[in-house]
Amino acid sequence: MTPIDKQLSPPGGWHACEQPRIAPLKQAELSAPLRALLWGAGKWAHKRTGSSTVPDVFLLLLRHPKLFKPWLRFASVLMPYGSLDRRDAELVILRVAWRCRCRYEWGQHVEIGLRAGLAATDIARVSHGPQAEGWSALQAGLIQAVDDMHEQRQISADCWAGLQTQYSPAQMIELTMLIGHYEMLAGLLNSVGLPLEAHAEAHLAAAPIHAGVA
Repeated sequence: MTPIDKQLSPPGGWHACEQPRIAPLKQAELSAPLRALLWGAGKWAHKRTGSSTVPDVFLLLLRHPKLFKPWLRFASVLMPYGSLDRRDAELVILRVAWRCRCRYEWGQHVEIGLRAGLAATDIARVSHGPQAEGWSALQAGLIQAVDDMHEQRQISADCWAGLQTQYSPAQMIELTMLIGHYEMLAGLLNSVGLPLEAHAEAHLAAAPIHAGVA
């Protein structure tokens, strides 16, 4: 188990609030319709993560139930039901979390990425960016696309040209929306200050990705 101060963290550290600004709902606070909605979301979460535990981000977003249901449908089309290879999608999400300094998103998707088949070395390499040794041309392009969108809100011409040799026009749209969606979600999570759940903290501490951290 790697202590928090010895875990991988981005330049400047993870964004944090002194205390959460909006707390997730407790399941005892949910009305019958919201419990039914959460039950359906839990089935999606199991497909997405392999875990039957409902993440706190769902209980946070259920504070706006009118928004939660269409968001869940949209998010599920991107992941896990998207057309991109799951490992490639997880690399994208992890790089977004890293660039946005969003520890909740990072911690959740380290676990999901490992379940999807990413090697621990791949996840650790996310921290080094698109120029790191060991990436395939496609993987380097995906990491670069995240960086381009994060820095200039546009995938650069060279990066786009490389990716479209392997992705259809529909997949290029999906990739761009995937990056934008997780940037949006990271902004919410950072602003609210949602902490990782205890079980996710344990998985992150146990993940073999932190070797060599000073």
